[in-house]
Amino acid sequence: MIAFVKGEILAVYEDNVVIDIGNIGYEVKISTGTLNLLPGIGQEIRLYTYTHVREDIFQLYGFLNRDDLDIFKQLITISGIGPKGGLSVLSVMSALDLRFAIISADAKAIAKAPGIGARTAERIILELKDKVSLDETMALRGESGKTESPALLNNEKNEAIEALVALGYGATEAMKAVKKVNADEEADTEQIIKAALKNLF
Repeated sequence: MIAFVKGEILAVYEDNVVIDIGNIGYEVKISTGTLNLLPGIGQEIRLYTYTHVREDIFQLYGFLNRDDLDIFKQLITISGIGPKGGLSVLSVMSALDLRFAIISADAKAIAKAPGIGARTAERIILELKDKVSLDETMALRGESGKTESPALLNNEKNEAIEALVALGYGATEAMKAVKKVNADEEADTEQIIKAALKNLF
């Protein structure tokens, strides 16, 4: 199959881009997230691609990096989520935010994608939770230092996450904010919450 396409951008539409490769215009479906990061018409671009083939369809789906492509491939293995659904999810959240949502079981965040209801969001979490590593996610984010799975966070940090969720923050953003807190072992829940709130503003 086609691993990537590289060429000049001829046209950009709401959900696809046309790329000139050897005087042939290739139409590549893209997410809103990718659309917002595209260079201008006439500029060269490389998109990592997934080729969707059926009896009546031969369609390329393009991504600016391999991580987006990898999470897209994982999404479309789930029953009821085709390429269109995978792009829909990646149009409302980045691959990194999706990983955090899966790790923190934040179905509400995933369900914001058009066409993805609460049950489908829960299915995404259920089927991908064992395939998404927090260590890998934090590495992709470029953060250093020891990372822990949510189950291994100390009681104070877990309580801080629960308190932030009770205040109305999403589970994903609450977990990310608490993970940023450089709290020592003596820090209590209230101190962690105060520090995490600073990361949310």
